[in-house]
Amino acid sequence: MADKVIAAVKSGPKQTEVREFSLPDIPVDGGLLKMEAGGICGSDVQSYPRPPRSGPHIMGHENVGYIAKVGNIAAQRWGLKEGDRVALEEYLPCGHCEWCHSGDFRLCYQTDIHNTPNAARYGSTPVTVPPGLWGGFSQYLYLHPNSVFHKVPAHVPAEQAALALPLGNGWQWAYGEGGVSPGKIVLIQGPGQQGLGCVIAAKEAGAACVIVAGLSGDARRFEIARRLGADYTIDVDKEDLRERIREITSGRGVDVVIDVAAATAETVLPALDVLHKKRGTLVIAAGRMEQKIESFPLGIVKLKYLAVKGARGHSYQSVEMALRIIASGKYPLRELCSHQFGLGQVHEAIQTAAGQGLPGAIHVTVVPQV
Repeated sequence: MADKVIAAVKSGPKQTEVREFSLPDIPVDGGLLKMEAGGICGSDVQSYPRPPRSGPHIMGHENVGYIAKVGNIAAQRWGLKEGDRVALEEYLPCGHCEWCHSGDFRLCYQTDIHNTPNAARYGSTPVTVPPGLWGGFSQYLYLHPNSVFHKVPAHVPAEQAALALPLGNGWQWAYGEGGVSPGKIVLIQGPGQQGLGCVIAAKEAGAACVIVAGLSGDARRFEIARRLGADYTIDVDKEDLRERIREITSGRGVDVVIDVAAATAETVLPALDVLHKKRGTLVIAAGRMEQKIESFPLGIVKLKYLAVKGARGHSYQSVEMALRIIASGKYPLRELCSHQFGLGQVHEAIQTAAGQGLPGAIHVTVVPQV
């Protein structure tokens, strides 16, 4: 193992530079991950044009690799050994608050970058925090004592294993928050990587009908959605969403809407209209924290007994389910793995994921060996 580590550091808005770091000494309760692949999340695309929250940092939180080093205490605590292949969650929870004790550690304030200054999380912790290797766009990643792992079978290609978190989000939002179950009709707004994850989750949960809505530019993604099991796709640039839903459901409406598109009036208001007359559920996973919708029709929520849920992130169980689905080979997930880039191409990788680089992007990965 070399003494130096190469990593891509976000140094400013839309600025990434390759830097060299010293390989850190590993404490008895920590470890080191040799990176295989790091996926680019939609949140990376959103944050890349903005100044670094707490200073320069190594991006990348959809990480897969091999345990290169592990301290003896960490090995006992994690149940892992050197050479084990794992997918890593982005969360670094405290382990002792009410949320951690309840098992919902993604809500722990220590790892909540939206509510806690200098929150600890992979992909956003600055390089000034020792040992600096806090992101997956690197040859090696430091493993904090509170890291959360999932074992990855050897036969799964690295770029598919890197789908564990986005597909885990899909399972969390469709099944965990949306309550999709056998017989239900589901509308998914937005056929990106996480929307397609919702398609898979809805099918696995037994939905009777899965509908995916998007824009004309999503033609290729519509095709993949149908291959994953979507029953209908709707191009809202060419078709009226409300009218098309009425046709598909014979006027009944849908039971669950999952908005992974925009969380604006253009997506939320039609969603409220197409939900079933009673007890439908709208899951809002898209949008920024500061986003608002003027004149939100609260009366419709009351009239229809609707549940409106905000959602972000995933539970441990949803990522485990995602990895089981990935490992099963049941779905053509290679279709989602559209592009791979090396460490010297992280800027191009993020631009491609944002639709501003190479065409046809769905899930883009950074692979140190490329």
